[in-house]
Amino acid sequence: MSSTPARKPRGKGQPARADAGTRPKDALIADAPAGAGSIFKALRILECIVETSDPVSVAELATTLGISKPTTHRIATFLEDFGYLERESAGRRFIESQRLIDLSLNVLFAAAQRPNRHGILEWVVEQTGETCNLGIMNHSELVYLDRVEAEWPLGLRFEPGSRVPLHCTAIGKLFLSMQSDEGLDTLLKTLRLTKYTDATLTDADNLRANLANIRKAGVSIDNQEFMYGVVCIAVPVFDPTGRMRAGLAISAPEARVSAERAPDYAPVLRAAAARMQAAMFTSVGDEETQSGELLQMR
Repeated sequence: MSSTPARKPRGKGQPARADAGTRPKDALIADAPAGAGSIFKALRILECIVETSDPVSVAELATTLGISKPTTHRIATFLEDFGYLERESAGRRFIESQRLIDLSLNVLFAAAQRPNRHGILEWVVEQTGETCNLGIMNHSELVYLDRVEAEWPLGLRFEPGSRVPLHCTAIGKLFLSMQSDEGLDTLLKTLRLTKYTDATLTDADNLRANLANIRKAGVSIDNQEFMYGVVCIAVPVFDPTGRMRAGLAISAPEARVSAERAPDYAPVLRAAAARMQAAMFTSVGDEETQSGELLQMR
């Protein structure tokens, strides 16, 4: 990562401020410039909504955040008018809008390609000689955040922002395996289990059995399920609470890496995942790198 820019010297009598990432939000609001209180409240509302798996009502937001209902309603409606929130189908509870999701993804794309994180993918390629991908789950799809090609590319081009299915990709199946039983039931009701190759699992029961094995092993393999001749292996990247926020995967031609041989790469991927967790969720100086909080997986 690039070095943190030097700060301007403080004048006499100005107290040194603690790192913003370690101070209570109420203290930050109290010290904020005049008129900034509403901005902090709006950001807290956005944080609350993206960190909650279900749509959130104004009353729930007000109770959780300790903000009055009229103020909460006014700010949430303002965010809705500007396209950062939207209402669920019933029209009363708030969820994140596509504009907010796009903003979050753009932040994640930029963060993933910073030297310290992109370098982790490069390290995997150096260790294995195969292409490495970093991806996250966004609703019912897998979104690639970054990719480093091996010296002998597969001829595939999944640029950052590319979207692929969950049910037949290594990272996608890993995300599905980490869902609760209820969450997986909900997803499988909406996912189209499209057949891409003869190996694609298109039967929900067969997919569930495969996901159970993946969850137990902590590693996922796509044995030519999405593309003929391509084998992938993936491991999770967890946040400090133990929640899966991203996945790291190796993609290789089946002629070079068979499904039976793919698990040999798991130790390298797990080491890289541990480094990626530190890079994504650890504060460095004044820069908060907790980018995984920006996108709620639904």
